Amino acid sequence: MTARNRRLPRHRSWPLTRADLGEGLGGCLSRVTDLRFLEGDDSGTIVLGAEWIAPAPTSYGRGVHPDMVGFRVDVHPVATADRAATRVILRERALPRLRAWIAGADEATETWLLTPHRRLWRLVDGRLVCEDDTDG
Repeated sequence: MTARNRRLPRHRSWPLTRADLGEGLGGCLSRVTDLRFLEGDDSGTIVLGAEWIAPAPTSYGRGVHPDMVGFRVDVHPVATADRAATRVILRERALPRLRAWIAGADEATETWLLTPHRRLWRLVDGRLVCEDDTDG
């Protein structure tokens, strides 16, 4: 995304580009139904997020549109000064794990597929930490 089109403060940058994600995820990128480059000033220590959007019951208007079922990936902004180092860590460590997580959905049980899941990568003191969370 060009600087003129971005909506981040000058001191914030996204650590990954769409090209980085395409290279790191390969064919799994086609399973991502929602790719977001988040805006705002502070996401804390979160640098990358991914979520499995499960189909929800369609009763009472609470259903999930079929086009949205799949994976959502959120790239969180970081301090511009930390962008290059964060990018290297995410490309080397987070993207291969994300790719394996997405590919694993092909062999997942029906129970897993019907349950929302979330995975967050945090950068804490230069160390990448992955957290898994299952809703419901």
